[in-house]
Amino acid sequence: MEIQTETIQLSTKGHTDIHDVTATVQERLAATGFEQGHVVLFMPGSTAGLTTIEYEPGLLKDIPECLERIAPEDADYHHHQTWGDHNGSAHVRSALVGPSLVVPFAGGKLLLGTWQQIVLIDFDERPRRRQLICQFTGA
Repeated sequence: MEIQTETIQLSTKGHTDIHDVTATVQERLAATGFEQGHVVLFMPGSTAGLTTIEYEPGLLKDIPECLERIAPEDADYHHHQTWGDHNGSAHVRSALVGPSLVVPFAGGKLLLGTWQQIVLIDFDERPRRRQLICQFTGA
């Protein structure tokens, strides 16, 4: 087994901005030449997350609306008092969704369900330049 690490750069808008990164991760996998193994995806930082969804217009509205009910952006978070910023909801949302994901692959293809895509969600209160770390382990 070998390990190869790649970085994907993204520009995000914040405020629960959802990006489908599936095709880019698949392209990076193809470049490794690996046939089977797994990829660990990791989002450095504490105001974004990674998950899988069916990337369709309804869910692109449902996800932000649901997270707004769970961790409203305009709520008063203790984090605001600690640092003087106003992105407490981004930290809470990131903790709920999580910063990493593991996806197996075989035959050089990610083993995702038919309607399953890998998404990066930026919860911060402003646009950001994000890096997604992809660490492929395979043969």
